[in-house]
Amino acid sequence: MMGFNKLPEECVSTILSLSTPRDACRAAAACSALLSAATSDFVWESFLPNDYNEILSRADQSLVGKVGSKKELFFMLCNSLPIDAGNKIFMLERPQGLKSYILSARELKIAWANDPMYWSWKYVAFSRFSETAELITTSWLEIQGKIKTKWLSPNTTYAAYLIFKTSARAYGLDTMPMEASVQVGNDPVCRSAVQLHQDAGPKHQIERLLYGNRIEMLSSRVVQGPTTSVSVTPSARDGGWMEIELGKFYSGKPCDRDDHEDDREVKMSLMEIKGHHLKGGLVVEGLEIRPI
Repeated sequence: MMGFNKLPEECVSTILSLSTPRDACRAAAACSALLSAATSDFVWESFLPNDYNEILSRADQSLVGKVGSKKELFFMLCNSLPIDAGNKIFMLERPQGLKSYILSARELKIAWANDPMYWSWKYVAFSRFSETAELITTSWLEIQGKIKTKWLSPNTTYAAYLIFKTSARAYGLDTMPMEASVQVGNDPVCRSAVQLHQDAGPKHQIERLLYGNRIEMLSSRVVQGPTTSVSVTPSARDGGWMEIELGKFYSGKPCDRDDHEDDREVKMSLMEIKGHHLKGGLVVEGLEIRPI
């Protein structure tokens, strides 16, 4: 920091605004002479997304009305902000300020989701949303989510994750792999085979014993094709939830909100429609899109 603290504060602020939130915090901690510049609204507004005012307008104003400095606002957004009547969650990633979203189950297109014969809607403990979707039974499982690239950080690689858990009565979810896919605009679809991996208890072993040959035949249909990646397995999250990666994509260059040519739709899905067997007990919280 030698010599750096002798620069005019305006110069220091400009330099820090071209860095990252992590760098600004380190500068403030390393040298008291840089504290004013490193915590200024000028610096921290540069770390906020260009559309942060529009994002704040979609939130409960009681959550954002008392925020003072731009630095406080940045860290509030890092802790997640419910928007759109609580049906989505917006977040900033701390090191670089990249955008993330979680779409609730209500924001997803789920086949027959409003038919109580197939799905039930209820609150589940440790969920961030007021409702989750629990599969009662179906032979056609199809879950789709969409987001516009203009809502994401530009020039960034993202991954989409389905957030879920399985109930004690879950069945048929691991009879064969499911197909996950991600598509940006009209680009080729990126597909992968995923396994939700229920506990390999007696019920699972009986399914394998009775339907082993059919399972192997149907599984080969899911994983074939040049755009298919290797099988993906879930990872644990807080609160007893799990996540399964549906695929990765690149957000592309920055685009103006009125520039429809560069604003492309990202479609993400999980489906199992080839086995024709019944399945149930899948609890869906939502779909997260975050930078990697």
